[in-house]
Amino acid sequence: MLIIIHSETNKSNIEQNLGRPEYSYYFVLKEFRPVLERIGQVIEVSQPDELVDRLYFDCLSRGEACIFLSFSPPHRTPIHYACPTIPVFAWEFSTIPTESWQGEPRHDWRVVLQACGRAITHSTFTVKAVSEVMGDDYPVCAIPAPVWDRFAERGEHLLRHPVVDGVTLNLRGLLIDSRKADLRAYGPPALREGAPIPLDGPAADCQLHLEGVVYTSVFNPYDGRKNWQDMISAFCASFREISDATLVLKLTHHDIANALTDMLHHLYKNQSYKCRIVLIHGYLADADYEALVQATSYVVNSSYGEGQCLPLMEFMSCGKPAIAPVNTAMADYVSRDNAFLVDFTEELTAWPHDPRAAYRTLRYMTDWDSLCAAYRDSYEVAKNDPPRYAAMSVAAVQSLQRFCSQASTEQRLRAFLELPLPAAGPQPAQVTLA
Repeated sequence: MLIIIHSETNKSNIEQNLGRPEYSYYFVLKEFRPVLERIGQVIEVSQPDELVDRLYFDCLSRGEACIFLSFSPPHRTPIHYACPTIPVFAWEFSTIPTESWQGEPRHDWRVVLQACGRAITHSTFTVKAVSEVMGDDYPVCAIPAPVWDRFAERGEHLLRHPVVDGVTLNLRGLLIDSRKADLRAYGPPALREGAPIPLDGPAADCQLHLEGVVYTSVFNPYDGRKNWQDMISAFCASFREISDATLVLKLTHHDIANALTDMLHHLYKNQSYKCRIVLIHGYLADADYEALVQATSYVVNSSYGEGQCLPLMEFMSCGKPAIAPVNTAMADYVSRDNAFLVDFTEELTAWPHDPRAAYRTLRYMTDWDSLCAAYRDSYEVAKNDPPRYAAMSVAAVQSLQRFCSQASTEQRLRAFLELPLPAAGPQPAQVTLA
């Protein structure tokens, strides 16, 4: 079998696309590729319009099966190829788009899913959302990015101490430490003093020393789902009088200045606090990323929903317990055994790519008091209950192995790709378009 794969972001444009919509699909493609290579020959294309059908007809001429995996949301998945096409996508809202706008029929995902005849997503939550629209017999499978093997292997060599004795990280980029930064320039206009921190200068070599109970989150600060505002304010409120609690925010975006200005304002307005908050924007080599994981007591997620959340999966695969809600994709692998759970409530919202901002779906709002309680309870366990922390660490590794190991991914992919394509014909009544 020939498996053609494509993501709009690729190795040639990832640097300038970092943080933009759909950029993370490239990282998902990279994780899937080794498993796909066990199933068939894999060719990654950057110009699918030029190559997909050419490769498909070449396979037909010699009797070889061929399929195209488009790592993209349905509204950006091509449906005009002769080659069988499967969208591989993440989704974290209660409903999938069933309306069109701006003259693009594909914004109604039913058009794409019907044309493709099957789909791959990353969570049982999204499978349910698709099935509610397309029918229970529509072929859609939950297959997360298989990150466990790579990170569990790293985790075997890392210390899993709940309290960090002292780890030094080297990075090239920008490092802002709440204990050293002058935040007066980020207060209300009438109270501002001093000069802002230079945020757009050339990357510099920095060192970061971490110790105590360390909480880490990796995210794009422009991603409205991530809810870093509550993450910061709840941390400051919970550890206002505790000096050995540190929150490390590793930020991913190609242009960070505006987001950092907003984040520094939040650091200012949550004063005063004895805890420490560190903002990192820059490149971490593999060894230093491992050092960050080792220097982490807990990985934190306070988002309104996740399509799968690769950083959370990576840290937990290394044996780091989490602070996170049990909703959307996280419900597949976060539990009381491996995390301190954060309550949430449902809230009406719009599909993120809908320019009308029409309320058509739900997101999941973090309960701020519950987040504070999770911070406090996790700190207590780290300081005073090492056996429970060790048990949570083991549970994190085991649950992520079940969820996203290469072996489980290969098994699911083989079974799914062997399904016959649905016969062409009229649409079922439940997906008839208005």
